Amino acid sequence: MTNESIVREVYALLNSDDIPALRQYFDPEVERIEPEGFPMSGTYKGIEAMMKHFSTARATWAEGTCKPEKILNAGDKYVVFVKVHVRLKDRSDWIEGNIADGFIVRNGKIIFMRTFIDSQKALEWAGI
Repeated sequence: MTNESIVREVYALLNSDDIPALRQYFDPEVERIEPEGFPMSGTYKGIEAMMKHFSTARATWAEGTCKPEKILNAGDKYVVFVKVHVRLKDRSDWIEGNIADGFIVRNGKIIFMRTFIDSQKALEWAGI
């Protein structure tokens, strides 16, 4: 499996709510940064914190998807432009928007994941 296909699989598993299957794609020492202002904002370190983060975040969805629209690569860094279309369990309205996720993938494992509100900042982070 290529590094890009690993990144794509993460979105497929998140969207199908198969959080346990995500574990195989993350390094045990993975770090995740979700931006300030997001419901699950913060820094998560290690596979257990990452799995809890994904489980808790995904459990708030009634329905929806985070669809990768474009993936750019610079060495071991990936920037994914994502279209978010989610309805939370306690809401009737939909959350729609665009974000960019940055990944670092080494030896077939994601070692770092960061969400950016500003796609230009994601490109700068990756050196693109």
